[in-house]
Amino acid sequence: MSDFEKPGVTDVAFRQARVEDLPAIVAMLADDALGAVRESPNDLAPYRAAFDRLATDPNQRLIAAVRDGHLVGTLQLTLVPGLSRRGATRSIIEGVRVHSDERGSGLGTQLIEWAIDESRRAGCQLVQLTSDATRIDAHRFYERLGFEASHLGFKLQL
Repeated sequence: MSDFEKPGVTDVAFRQARVEDLPAIVAMLADDALGAVRESPNDLAPYRAAFDRLATDPNQRLIAAVRDGHLVGTLQLTLVPGLSRRGATRSIIEGVRVHSDERGSGLGTQLIEWAIDESRRAGCQLVQLTSDATRIDAHRFYERLGFEASHLGFKLQL
Protein backbone atom coordinates (compact mmCIF):
# COMPACT_ATOMS: atom_id res chain seq x y z
CA MET A 1 0.00 0.00 0.00
CA SER A 2 1.36 3.42 -0.81
CA ASP A 3 1.45 6.42 1.50
CA PHE A 4 -1.83 8.27 1.92
CA GLU A 5 -2.59 11.81 2.88
CA LYS A 6 -5.75 13.01 4.49
CA PRO A 7 -7.17 16.03 2.63
CA GLY A 8 -6.72 19.17 4.71
CA VAL A 9 -4.11 17.62 6.97
CA THR A 10 -0.74 18.85 5.82
CA ASP A 11 1.43 18.10 8.83
CA VAL A 12 0.43 14.43 9.35
CA ALA A 13 0.94 11.65 6.83
CA PHE A 14 -0.98 8.38 7.07
CA ARG A 15 0.89 5.40 5.66
CA GLN A 16 1.11 1.65 5.96
CA ALA A 17 3.15 0.80 9.04
CA ARG A 18 6.62 -0.62 8.51
CA VAL A 19 8.48 -3.18 10.57
CA GLU A 20 10.79 -0.43 11.85
CA ASP A 21 7.69 1.28 13.32
CA LEU A 22 7.02 -1.64 15.69
CA PRO A 23 8.90 -0.30 18.74
CA ALA A 24 6.95 2.98 18.61
CA ILE A 25 3.63 1.23 17.93
CA VAL A 26 4.09 -1.23 20.78
CA ALA A 27 5.14 1.59 23.11
CA MET A 28 1.86 3.38 22.30
CA LEU A 29 -0.13 0.16 22.85
CA ALA A 30 1.49 -0.16 26.29
CA ASP A 31 1.03 3.50 27.26
CA ASP A 32 -2.09 3.25 29.40
CA ALA A 33 -3.35 1.27 32.40
CA LEU A 34 -4.74 -1.60 30.32
CA GLY A 35 -1.86 -1.80 27.86
CA ALA A 36 0.73 -1.68 30.63
CA VAL A 37 -0.38 -5.12 31.85
CA ARG A 38 -1.03 -6.82 28.51
CA GLU A 39 1.77 -5.54 26.25
CA SER A 40 5.50 -6.31 26.45
CA PRO A 41 7.54 -3.61 24.66
CA ASN A 42 10.81 -5.27 25.74
CA ASP A 43 10.06 -8.40 23.70
CA LEU A 44 9.15 -7.49 20.12
CA ALA A 45 9.32 -11.07 18.75
CA PRO A 46 5.56 -11.77 18.99
CA TYR A 47 4.80 -8.38 17.47
CA ARG A 48 7.13 -9.06 14.54
CA ALA A 49 5.39 -12.37 13.88
CA ALA A 50 2.00 -10.65 14.01
CA PHE A 51 3.27 -7.86 11.74
CA ASP A 52 4.35 -10.45 9.15
CA ARG A 53 0.87 -12.01 9.20
CA LEU A 54 -0.79 -8.59 8.84
CA ALA A 55 1.53 -7.53 6.02
CA THR A 56 0.55 -10.51 3.88
CA ASP A 57 -3.20 -10.28 4.49
CA PRO A 58 -4.97 -8.05 1.94
CA ASN A 59 -7.80 -7.41 4.42
CA GLN A 60 -5.52 -5.74 6.96
CA ARG A 61 -4.39 -2.14 7.19
CA LEU A 62 -1.93 -1.29 9.96
CA ILE A 63 -1.61 2.47 9.75
CA ALA A 64 1.10 4.79 11.01
CA ALA A 65 0.43 8.49 11.46
CA VAL A 66 3.69 10.40 11.05
CA ARG A 67 4.42 14.02 11.91
CA ASP A 68 7.87 15.54 11.34
CA GLY A 69 9.38 12.07 10.90
CA HIS A 70 7.95 10.74 14.19
CA LEU A 71 5.26 8.12 14.56
CA VAL A 72 2.49 9.85 16.52
CA GLY A 73 -0.49 7.53 16.05
CA THR A 74 -1.64 4.16 14.80
CA LEU A 75 -4.65 1.99 14.18
CA GLN A 76 -5.50 -1.32 12.61
CA LEU A 77 -8.35 -1.61 10.13
CA THR A 78 -9.63 -5.09 9.27
CA LEU A 79 -11.97 -5.75 6.34
CA VAL A 80 -14.39 -8.60 6.98
CA PRO A 81 -16.37 -10.01 4.05
CA GLY A 82 -19.56 -11.67 5.19
CA LEU A 83 -22.85 -13.25 4.22
CA SER A 84 -25.11 -11.36 6.63
CA ARG A 85 -26.58 -7.99 5.72
CA ARG A 86 -26.97 -9.14 2.12
CA GLY A 87 -23.32 -10.12 1.72
CA ALA A 88 -21.97 -6.92 3.24
CA THR A 89 -18.33 -6.29 3.94
CA ARG A 90 -17.70 -4.57 7.24
CA SER A 91 -14.58 -3.08 8.72
CA ILE A 92 -13.34 -3.27 12.27
CA ILE A 93 -11.19 -0.54 13.79
CA GLU A 94 -8.76 -1.81 16.44
CA GLY A 95 -5.74 -0.62 18.37
CA VAL A 96 -6.34 3.12 18.00
CA ARG A 97 -3.52 4.89 19.77
CA VAL A 98 -2.25 8.46 19.82
CA HIS A 99 1.14 9.30 21.31
CA SER A 100 0.75 10.94 24.72
CA ASP A 101 2.35 14.17 23.43
CA GLU A 102 -0.33 14.40 20.71
CA ARG A 103 -3.48 13.70 22.73
CA GLY A 104 -6.03 16.47 22.37
CA SER A 105 -4.54 17.62 19.05
CA GLY A 106 -7.32 16.20 16.87
CA LEU A 107 -5.13 13.37 15.62
CA GLY A 108 -7.47 10.69 16.99
CA THR A 109 -10.33 12.21 15.01
CA GLN A 110 -8.16 12.29 11.88
CA LEU A 111 -7.24 8.61 12.34
CA ILE A 112 -10.87 7.53 12.72
CA GLU A 113 -11.96 9.68 9.77
CA TRP A 114 -9.23 8.07 7.68
CA ALA A 115 -10.47 4.60 8.70
CA ILE A 116 -14.06 5.48 7.79
CA ASP A 117 -12.96 6.89 4.42
CA GLU A 118 -10.81 3.81 3.73
CA SER A 119 -13.76 1.58 4.65
CA ARG A 120 -15.92 3.40 2.11
CA ARG A 121 -13.21 3.08 -0.56
CA ALA A 122 -13.07 -0.66 0.16
CA GLY A 123 -16.84 -1.00 -0.32
CA CYS A 124 -17.74 -1.61 3.31
CA GLN A 125 -21.31 -1.06 4.42
CA LEU A 126 -20.57 -0.91 8.15
CA VAL A 127 -17.71 0.22 10.38
CA GLN A 128 -17.41 -1.37 13.81
CA LEU A 129 -15.13 -0.93 16.78
CA THR A 130 -14.95 -2.11 20.34
CA SER A 131 -13.66 -0.29 23.36
CA ASP A 132 -12.93 -1.69 26.79
CA ALA A 133 -15.79 -0.99 29.21
CA THR A 134 -13.45 1.04 31.43
CA ARG A 135 -12.50 3.52 28.70
CA ILE A 136 -15.31 6.00 29.34
CA ASP A 137 -13.48 8.92 27.67
CA ALA A 138 -12.95 6.81 24.54
CA HIS A 139 -16.66 5.97 24.47
CA ARG A 140 -17.56 9.67 24.48
CA PHE A 141 -14.98 10.28 21.74
CA TYR A 142 -16.46 7.59 19.48
CA GLU A 143 -20.00 8.81 20.10
CA ARG A 144 -18.96 12.35 19.10
CA LEU A 145 -17.75 10.85 15.82
CA GLY A 146 -21.16 9.28 15.15
CA PHE A 147 -20.66 5.76 16.48
CA GLU A 148 -23.51 4.23 18.48
CA ALA A 149 -23.20 1.74 21.31
CA SER A 150 -25.22 -1.08 19.79
CA HIS A 151 -23.96 -4.44 21.03
CA LEU A 152 -22.85 -6.23 24.14
CA GLY A 153 -19.48 -7.87 23.57
CA PHE A 154 -18.12 -11.12 24.98
CA LYS A 155 -14.60 -12.54 25.18
CA LEU A 156 -13.16 -15.96 25.87
CA GLN A 157 -9.45 -16.06 26.68
CA LEU A 158 -7.70 -19.00 24.98
